[in-house]
Amino acid sequence: MHAALLRWLADAARLASGTATALAGSLLLVLASPVLLAGPDAARRAVHRAAGRLAGSDGDGRAALRYLALRLPVGLLGGLVLLAVAVGAAYASLLVWAVWPYGWSVVPAGFGGVLLLFLAVHGVPAVARMEAGLAQRVLGDAARAALERRIDELATSRAGVVAAVHEERRRIERDLHDGVQQRIVALGVLLGRARRGGDPARTLELVRQAQTEAGQALAELREVAWRVYPAVLDEAGLGAALEAVAERAPLPVTLEYGLPSPPDRHAAAVVYFVVSEAVTNAVKHAGASRITIRVAQHPAGLTATVGDDGAGGADPAGGGLLGLARRAAALDGRLRVHSPAGGPTTLELELPCA
Repeated sequence: MHAALLRWLADAARLASGTATALAGSLLLVLASPVLLAGPDAARRAVHRAAGRLAGSDGDGRAALRYLALRLPVGLLGGLVLLAVAVGAAYASLLVWAVWPYGWSVVPAGFGGVLLLFLAVHGVPAVARMEAGLAQRVLGDAARAALERRIDELATSRAGVVAAVHEERRRIERDLHDGVQQRIVALGVLLGRARRGGDPARTLELVRQAQTEAGQALAELREVAWRVYPAVLDEAGLGAALEAVAERAPLPVTLEYGLPSPPDRHAAAVVYFVVSEAVTNAVKHAGASRITIRVAQHPAGLTATVGDDGAGGADPAGGGLLGLARRAAALDGRLRVHSPAGGPTTLELELPCA
């Protein structure tokens, strides 16, 4: 009995809240209809967010608006049922306090109140179930569709990350084969010739050449290791790693770093590799004379922009940029490339984390 009473009170509270939010939702629909019909995208998104809060949903804003429109009659019905409970209770109370002073004339009204109270009390859970069913049909389908879209996005981004990792491994193998390995082979040849040489001066010259090759091989190995993952990123943070990128570039690079706090290591790695690859592309392919790097915070996360004054024409579907876009997508980020023929080129990375 006690549990049933608590459930009834919970249903009654839900109906009262539903009536209030139904009226608020109707007011929102009326006031926001011009924005929804012809307003800017930012204003429409704000209306969708407000509708989601009223509907108690974090899913599709359009579904929340549809739910608020359909909820109005159910909300009003819930309010009428609660009003009937109050009216029935008031008339039923006549049998307790009004029979003695007013006589039998109030008895019919009192019994009518009892009947109304009985029907309204049983109507409260029925309307509450109706409202819950409406929410499930409208918002539940939207949430399920959003979940399915999210699963598809994750499957796509996972496949993209696998492809990006595979391409990165191939690039590292090419760097080692075409650079470091060739220098080590040359080093071995020079040392072999030095061992066979009888002229001390010639032997000394070969050793010097071998020492030069060894130094260049070590420098290229460090470059490959830096491109795989720079230790400074963990030791000193993203700002220091980007400063190193700017210092190592053969072109003038302007760096504007405006993050008030360091991002998490995964976001930092994505920002670093996008900026590093963009700088490398500008140096090798764009014919640029100057590069600008800007890293800043925005309300939803961070942005990193790399611009150059080169010839433009960068292909977003090319292997390098496509791999960077996949890195960004793995963190629910987005990479935009603007590179018309003749330049300039701008790469903008957005990550929803900071």
